[in-house]
Amino acid sequence: QVQLVESGGGLVQAGDSLRLSCAASGRTFNRYDMGWFRQAPGKEREFVAAVSWSGSTYHADSVKGRFSISQDNAKTTVYLRMNSLKPEDTAIYYCAAGRLSTSPYDYDYWGQGTQVTVSS
Repeated sequence: QVQLVESGGGLVQAGDSLRLSCAASGRTFNRYDMGWFRQAPGKEREFVAAVSWSGSTYHADSVKGRFSISQDNAKTTVYLRMNSLKPEDTAIYYCAAGRLSTSPYDYDYWGQGTQVTVSS
């Protein structure tokens, strides 16, 4: 089993920055690729960014240049740095562990989510 706990969400204004954290634990969590997804009300869960176990990173076109995924050397925490936030970034953000993919169906473990709200 892998346990994931997100933190760092909140209410900010457009143009502000936030950094989300995802603390991972469990027997083999460091063997998984990690991803961030988000889900806005009435919309499907969408890919935001991912980092492979080897450290390669990938970002959705909608956040490229504004968001950045990273992980600490021990691979116990994955971060999502979000700059120049826009109202359309408002969503619940989820951390996930699984096989590197832009599809949520390829991830086996999920955190509880953290709310990000961006006011205009």
